[in-house]
Amino acid sequence: MTVLLMRMPRLWRWIGLAAGLLVALALPWFVYPPVALDMIAWALFAVSLDLLLGYTGLLSFGHAAFWGSSAYTAGVIAIHTGVPFPVAVLGGAVVAMVLAVPIALLSVRRTGIYFAMVTLAFAQMVYFVANQWRSLTGGENGLQGIPRNLFGLDLSDPFYFYYAGLPIVLVGLAIAWRIVHSPFGRVLVAIRENPARSRALGYEVGRYKVMIFVISAGLSGLAGGLYAVGHGFASLQEVYWTTSGKVVIMTILGGIGTLWGSVLGAGLIVQLEDYLATSGIHVGPLDITGPGLITGLIFVAVVLLFRRGIWGTVAHLLRSRAAETEPHLSGTPAVVAEHESVAEPR
Repeated sequence: MTVLLMRMPRLWRWIGLAAGLLVALALPWFVYPPVALDMIAWALFAVSLDLLLGYTGLLSFGHAAFWGSSAYTAGVIAIHTGVPFPVAVLGGAVVAMVLAVPIALLSVRRTGIYFAMVTLAFAQMVYFVANQWRSLTGGENGLQGIPRNLFGLDLSDPFYFYYAGLPIVLVGLAIAWRIVHSPFGRVLVAIRENPARSRALGYEVGRYKVMIFVISAGLSGLAGGLYAVGHGFASLQEVYWTTSGKVVIMTILGGIGTLWGSVLGAGLIVQLEDYLATSGIHVGPLDITGPGLITGLIFVAVVLLFRRGIWGTVAHLLRSRAAETEPHLSGTPAVVAEHESVAEPR
């Protein structure tokens, strides 16, 4: 009986993964397919940021540079070479990682708000280049007519393209999950909690930060490239600072240091924006047609009421309830290791 109870958390983890996969497969049947594609693309983007923010303690306000640079690169590759779109998306992710290397080497020398401001400055430089390099990016008109080639298959219907692009997102999420549940991920959490102690134990803190920054940029690139191909369009909005702010909101809303919370936060924000953009909301004499105000109010409410975010708060309550109902097992090291989050938010 004791062994069975000790294995229950792992069992629930696999049940959760299976349920998440079923939701992803069924999503375009219940949500407008282009919106469903936006959900999974932004979910991967938010998860990539969570690797930095939740597990390493680095707040980046410049991740739009990697999302956007990959969107443009994937579009250019798809338009000028005609390769299958997964190859174009992968090419965009590679460019995002290459771009991240010098940015990471200069940014990780700072911490806290200074790190955030340095990443924001680099992202604005990318925005300026995209705006000025009109012959390649289209400038203010954007990069239009990005094809969805895949070995001759007809992917003009967003419903079918969703299932063609879903494996890319699942691979990205699997990479993030494996990183978190690996010795490398444990070191990242240790660096987040106490960089000086990690350095004293022999870990090269700067190198680990650069590595996770580049990996995070690559996952952001996968998401941005898929997003651009799915819409057949890449614009300056993809590299604008508000895109970085939006993904930060998604990550905090769901709960930093949880991965699942980032997926939940992305889904809620995208669905909410779609709903608010198509239905005017009247508050007294005001006609609120834009999603910004309502989304901002919800974000403020969640931050004030749920310190760990939505998913993080629920997970914390479940762990607390399990510890109270099973006091004879709560002190067992194996059980504690299974119940505790890999990176409990501070």
